[in-house]
Amino acid sequence: MSNYKQTHKKEKFIRLNEVIERTGLSKATIYNYMKQNKFPKSIPLYAKSVAWLESEIDNWINNKIKNRENKDELSRE
Repeated sequence: MSNYKQTHKKEKFIRLNEVIERTGLSKATIYNYMKQNKFPKSIPLYAKSVAWLESEIDNWINNKIKNRENKDELSRE
């Protein structure tokens, strides 16, 4: 097995509709957050088609959950 395969999992592209479904954000919010560097950047696939890395969207969602949990803990103190 090559060293690359050992250290990198297979990446999967997901399209805008799936990003919207997973995050609950609107298309406009996703693009606004991207401009503000608050959301993973899309990857151009061809002329007018883009996608996101599934792992980056999953990480963004997980970070939101962690931030919520940290805020909950701080408010209890």
